[in-house]
Amino acid sequence: MQEELNQFERNDVWELVSRPPSQTIIGTKWVFRNKLDDQSNIVRNKARLVAQGYCQEEGIDYDYDRLSSFLLQNGFIRGKVDTTLFVFEKAQDCLLVQIYVDDIIFCATNDSLCKKFSKLMQGEFEMSMMGELNFFLGLQIKQCQEGIYISQSKYTKELLKKFGIEEGRTVSTPMATNVKIDKDEKGKFVDESKYRGMIGSLLYLTASRPDILHVVCLCARFQSNPKESHMSAVKRIFRYLKGTIQYGLFYPKNENFSLKGYSDSDYAGNIDDRKSTSGSCQFLGDCLVSWFSKKQNCVSLSTAEAEYISAAFCCTQLLWMKQTLADYKCSFENVPIFCDNISAINIAQNPVHHNRTKHIEI
Repeated sequence: MQEELNQFERNDVWELVSRPPSQTIIGTKWVFRNKLDDQSNIVRNKARLVAQGYCQEEGIDYDYDRLSSFLLQNGFIRGKVDTTLFVFEKAQDCLLVQIYVDDIIFCATNDSLCKKFSKLMQGEFEMSMMGELNFFLGLQIKQCQEGIYISQSKYTKELLKKFGIEEGRTVSTPMATNVKIDKDEKGKFVDESKYRGMIGSLLYLTASRPDILHVVCLCARFQSNPKESHMSAVKRIFRYLKGTIQYGLFYPKNENFSLKGYSDSDYAGNIDDRKSTSGSCQFLGDCLVSWFSKKQNCVSLSTAEAEYISAAFCCTQLLWMKQTLADYKCSFENVPIFCDNISAINIAQNPVHHNRTKHIEI
């Protein structure tokens, strides 16, 4: 705690003033944390004095970011879509800096740029260099000559221990193919807070596990009134995870950097309201970088309509990615969307057919 206060004094982070009239004092709070590595070993004990941010409004209580201002003053350009991204260009090389609260990831096309940036930051701020990225926000990152492997095996083990599913058998799929989950009006109630905790934990795990995304989102629909059948479906996901702890995503190093998307849909798959579910994923070259599963807002009256809406979702995501990637100096002219329904493709390709989809809100 004393080290934290000394750091505030060294960096001159505040100025003591009289309280302005009719202004509310914003309180502070000490936060203590054991920082762990990917093997669950304690590497650092941290004490942080933080403002109670939920009492603040941007533009009224604060509007100054010292780190961002420092980067802008030193020739960095802030991302237009992602404002936590900063880019520095020199000749044919570039340096990318990504900020998440008080953590920074940076990389460059030239190693000397990384060394210069590291020296620049350590000369201005009190910061520790952790070296090559291997653990960040719960993601385990292994870098090798062939590419990058991302997983959450440590987090998965913690979940299994937290919810008491370390013992017992495993299953080969996260959900049985012949099971339809509904509201189960006559089912027996289960602990709602526990169910929500399990769903929330699993949703964070989908950051590296697209194989469980659909069934987790399906079970998440029943958080307000969960029954035993829903809890059984969630426990099956955990039993599947128990046998696939080391699963993750591999991003190979290659020159193929094309952007493309795939969309699909079931038809009236929800038993309760007969709405369809859209599924989509997006690739940069051979690398899966985005995926989602979402129940559609309206009831589709045909498979073509359900597939068309799913393709529209995919298109929206690709447009956002195209704008975001522009911050990384990557431009894409024609981005293909792959859909397996001929009728939906024909509607999308022919402007005249668009008139037949006026009943679809967007």
